[in-house]
Formats: sequence, C-alpha cells, structure tokens
Amino acid sequence: MGALAHYFEDEGLPTAGISLVRLHTEITRPPRALWVPFELGRPLGVPGDPDFQTRVLRTVLALFERDSGPILDDYSEDAPSSGNDPDEGLACTVSFPAPAMDEETTEQALLREIGRLDQWYKLGLEQRGRTTVGASNLDIKTIAGFIAGLVDGNEPSNPRDDLEPGETLKLACEDMRAFYSEAVTMQPGQTGLASSALSEWFWNETAAGKAFWELREICLASDDKMMKAMGRYILVPRSQLKDVGDNPEFETT
Repeated sequence: MGALAHYFEDEGLPTAGISLVRLHTEITRPPRALWVPFELGRPLGVPGDPDFQTRVLRTVLALFERDSGPILDDYSEDAPSSGNDPDEGLACTVSFPAPAMDEETTEQALLREIGRLDQWYKLGLEQRGRTTVGASNLDIKTIAGFIAGLVDGNEPSNPRDDLEPGETLKLACEDMRAFYSEAVTMQPGQTGLASSALSEWFWNETAAGKAFWELREICLASDDKMMKAMGRYILVPRSQLKDVGDNPEFETT
C-alpha cells in the first residue's frame, strides 16, 4: 500500500496509511504514514474497542494537516489487551519441562517441542482446512535446524538458495511462530486465547522463544542490513522488548 500511495498522489489523490512494519514503510517512503505498534492483522488495535480505534483513525487523518512529506510518525499508545486475563497464563496441555543444563542442543530442544506440538498442528490443519505456515516453503524441521545452526554458531547453509539469508530467516521465523500458535490454540481450553497470553507463553516458556531471543542478539551484531533489521524491528515484538527496556532505533548505516 505504501508503494500504491505514490501513484495515487501523482494523480492528485492525497493519501495517508497505517504501517504495521516500520522497515517496509521506511523503504517505500509513502507521502504520509502512521506506524502502529500492534500485532500484524490488527492495524487499529484489538477488536471491540471503538474509542481506541477512533483515536488511531484521528491520528492518521491528522497527517493531512501537515505541510510536506514524506511523513512517518509513530503512534504513542500500545493496543489494550483482549480476551483471557493474561495473568491466568496459558493452560497448555503439552508441557515443556526444562531439561538439565547442557543436556540438549538448540536443535534438539526445538525438535522436542515440535514433536509434542505436531499432532495439535495437524488437528488444526484438518479442522480449519488452512494454515498460515508455509511462507518459507520449508518444512518445520528444516526451519528448526536452520535457526538452531545460527543460534549455535554453526553457520548453516541457506536452505533457500534463491533468497538472501536474511530473507530466508525472516520467512522461517514467521513459519515457526505460526506453527506454535496454530498448534497450541487447538488444545483443550484455548478457544478465544488472548494474544497476550499466547505471546507470554511463546517468548518466556518455550525453547523456540529462547532461541529467538538469542537469535536477536546475533542479528543485531550482524553486518547484514536485513539481519540487523530483523533484530531491531521484526524478530521480537515490541510488547516483549518494553519489558526488558530494550527498543533500539534502526540504524541505516
């Protein structure tokens, strides 16, 4: 949509948009955009909160009052929580007991979790008839091996030789998070699970979440611009970064 805005503006139609991925908006440089720190698919925040959604829309429309662009503003509020009380946590039927120190490699830990979630993922695929896993065109075990190799410093080969490593990593991480999410929400008692509870579970109670935290540090230290952007903007959500007081700005140099 950011790219389309340029064509609309060339025809005399002023535009303003909402950005969910700030990096993409920085690259396309639309005339007016508001970046919001909400989860993907929710550009106005959580459902059923018209007052909050109205504030977001008014902020977007206020961009038309500015004299010149391109304009990229950051929305100052986080979206309110919804669904279950996040303090109740996630009643996960599949438990992931912590192994003894140094008992498992990162890949072994990921494969152990994937094995316990696989039946729930397949059940969800059967009942829903669709999945959001598949952006990387890699199977989940290959994804686990690729991510684990990076975390453990083994310099794994890129499983998608048609893509740059940073692009492969982005798609692989999206697929792994989707796999975990779709699997756990199929378990008994998880209907209507709050996104905040799911996020807390993934980032703080799973080997995958631990691997992502470690991978973020590796990405931040990388000389590859895409990898660095992954670490700063994409890999770990803002809701988790604010808890550790770590939300660095993207460096363009």
